[in-house]
Amino acid sequence: MTDPARVRRHAERIRELVATVVRTQIKDPRLGMITITDARITADLRDATVFYTVLGDAAAKTGTAAALESAKGLLRSTVGKALGLRYTPTLSFVLDDVQDHAKHIDELLATARESDAEIHRRAAGAHYAGDPQPYKLEEPDEVPAGEER
Repeated sequence: MTDPARVRRHAERIRELVATVVRTQIKDPRLGMITITDARITADLRDATVFYTVLGDAAAKTGTAAALESAKGLLRSTVGKALGLRYTPTLSFVLDDVQDHAKHIDELLATARESDAEIHRRAAGAHYAGDPQPYKLEEPDEVPAGEER
C-alpha cells in the first residue's frame, strides 16, 4: 500500500518536471501556448496522467497534442531520472477543458438570471387560481347539530 501523501508529492513533482521540460527543452513548432495544470499518478506509481490547457483554436490544440505525444519519451526519461523510482511511470496527456466548462456555466447562469427577472416580472401581476380562502371555516353563528347554546 502506498502512502497517499507520497503519491500526491510525486504527482506534484511530475507536474513541475513536465512543465519545466516543456518550457525549456522541447522546441517543437507545433507546441502552442501550453500550461500544465495538474498531474495525477496511480497508487502503484506506474501510470501518470498530465492535464494541460492550450491557448488558441482547435488547430493549436491538436498540434500541441501531437507535439506532446512525440516528446513523451524525453519527458518520461526526465521524470524517471528525477523521481528515482523503481519503475518510471508511463505518461499520458489529457487536454484539460475546465475553461470551456466554466464559460458554459457562466452562460447558463447569465441565462438563468435573465429568465429569473422575467419570472419576477410576470409574477408581479399574477393572482392565485381558485378560491382566495381554500379552507372551510366554521361560521361563528352556526351551532353544530346536537349541541345547545
